Amino acid sequence: MSSRISTFGRFIYLNIYAYLLLIIGVGISFLPLYEIHWLLLVIQIIAVVILLNVSIKIFKSWASKKRSYTVLMERNRNGIREETFKEYMLAPCGRLLVKIVLSDLGERHQYKRLRKIYSMTLSNLIQAVKESRKPKRTVVYIAGKKVGETESTSN
Repeated sequence: MSSRISTFGRFIYLNIYAYLLLIIGVGISFLPLYEIHWLLLVIQIIAVVILLNVSIKIFKSWASKKRSYTVLMERNRNGIREETFKEYMLAPCGRLLVKIVLSDLGERHQYKRLRKIYSMTLSNLIQAVKESRKPKRTVVYIAGKKVGETESTSN
C-alpha cells in the first residue's frame, strides 16, 4: 500500500512547502544586505538558518507521511470517516496528504466538505500546534498480537 505514495511526483508534491522555504532561504542569502548595515546581515543569517532548518525538517518527515498515508487509506477504505482527517486538515502539509488519499480512494469531491468542516482559523492552528507537542503512542498489532510500540512527539 505505501508503495503507491512512494513516487517521485508525490514526493515533490507533498514536500512543496519544503521546496518553497528552501528557495526563499537561498534567495534571502543572496541579498547584499551587508552593504546597508551589518545588523541586517545578522538578521539575514538568522532568517536563512531558520528557513533552511524548517525545510530540512519537512523533508525528513517523508517516512511519517508514508505511514500517515497508509493509516488514512486503511481507515477510510470502506467509507470516508471525517474524524480521521482532522489532524491532517489543520496543517498545510497535511491537507496535501488528504488530497492524495481522497484521490486514491476515488472520493476527491469530499475534500471541499472536509475543508469547510476543518477550516484553518487562527484558533484551530494554535490548537493543532499545542496538540502536536503532546507525545503520541503508536502500538502495532499483527493478527491480534502486539508486536511493537513507540512514542514520539512532532517537532
